[in-house]
Amino acid sequence: MLTILGFVMIAAFLVLIMMKKMSPMAALVLVPALFCVLVGQGAYLGDYVLKGIGDLAPTAAMLMFAIIYFGVMIDVGLFDPVVRGILRFCKADPVRVVVGTALLAAIVSLDGDGSTTFMITVSALYPLYKRLKMSLVVMTGVAATANGVMNTVPWGGPTARAATALKLDAGDIFVPMIPALAVGLVAVFALAYVLGRRERKRLGLLTLGDTAPVTGTVPEQETEQVLVGAGAGGTGTGGAPRATGGTGGGTDTDDAPAAGSGEQADEDDGLQVLDPRRPTLRPKLYWFNAALTLALLTLLILQTLPIPVLFLLGAALALTVNFPHMKDQKARVAAHAENVLNVSGMVFAAAVFTGVLTGTGMVEHMARWLVSGVPDALGPHMGIVTGVLSIPLTYFMSNDGFYFGIVPILAEAGAAHGVAPIEIARASLVGQALHMSSPLVPAVYVLVGMAKVEFGDHTKFTVKWAALTSLVVLCAGLLFGII
Repeated sequence: MLTILGFVMIAAFLVLIMMKKMSPMAALVLVPALFCVLVGQGAYLGDYVLKGIGDLAPTAAMLMFAIIYFGVMIDVGLFDPVVRGILRFCKADPVRVVVGTALLAAIVSLDGDGSTTFMITVSALYPLYKRLKMSLVVMTGVAATANGVMNTVPWGGPTARAATALKLDAGDIFVPMIPALAVGLVAVFALAYVLGRRERKRLGLLTLGDTAPVTGTVPEQETEQVLVGAGAGGTGTGGAPRATGGTGGGTDTDDAPAAGSGEQADEDDGLQVLDPRRPTLRPKLYWFNAALTLALLTLLILQTLPIPVLFLLGAALALTVNFPHMKDQKARVAAHAENVLNVSGMVFAAAVFTGVLTGTGMVEHMARWLVSGVPDALGPHMGIVTGVLSIPLTYFMSNDGFYFGIVPILAEAGAAHGVAPIEIARASLVGQALHMSSPLVPAVYVLVGMAKVEFGDHTKFTVKWAALTSLVVLCAGLLFGII
């Protein structure tokens, strides 16, 4: 019964948010609360929720101060040169923009923290997507999938969890998987290219203000003016590009909602991030801020201190040095309060979902039912079975639950048929491309929140592509004899 109710609860949650019948925050709270009562454990709801909140509180704190820290860095102009470099590559060509999204997300993902990756990627590219009226779910989908593949680095979390759970060396797990993961990353770039071609076809020929039509080749100076010029409502080269030819700018790219329609058609407020005349710029402190950020990321990778503590210290130092006056500090915190509240609130709402799913025993029953359903004939192929199961299980479960609760069971079943634990550990990394879009991953709320994308839209668009990427990694692992 718990198994059935667990699957029904997850299905109900996904249907409600994808059909936009409930907001993600409300669904994360009300759906599990209802099912907790249905399984007869309503009296323990408070305990489950508090346990879930306790488990996720450090994550919420980390996201709160990380948003403030990177918000301040954006305000003071630390990432402006990065954005200009991306603009020089992307120009006005949607294909280059989407490929650039995958490239930037993959590079920044080397720090091992999804929230950091999404904050930098979105803050750099959101203005460009808005100006070109490109689909914002393309940006979130490509960024999440690229980060998912790169999330397998040993300091990123999944590899370390697999190594700990099976008492193996993280390097022995990760290094042989590099060729398969590289193929997965190539698949992400291929996906970005295809989606970029679709966006180019939808938008047609782009013209920048009153300039001549272009097909992806824009003078460097004009491109930067479009994105850092007059801001919302500007004219001439500072105005938004218009689409001519093709299918027109008013239609969607198949299942990708157009940036210029619906709830994603906000005013170009994100363009203010790149305003070269904004009063928050601190050019004299550029190298201090760059050194501070580099030191922060280095300490994060080395795990010198807990991540929440690092971002708390970093945010306090960044605010104090860049804005020594109390009034200015309050203004900067207030400027980013909306993002902080939205993301932190979503994390605590997710704590209700995970608390009930784990506390009632539903997730354990679901996992054991899936494992027990594996035919004996597949025993010698438990590596493949683990890879396939990792795709849905890491989407519906936290990494802790999967790697510490399920992977040891799979390893035990594989050992009975002569499959080495190291093979199970490698196969367990396959599903990470999809995992990063799971509603149980706090970082995804940073991504959709900053990009002003509905979580349901992101889910509908991304899941199929991320699952396909995971299958590519699995097939590459089999081809190379890694799994």
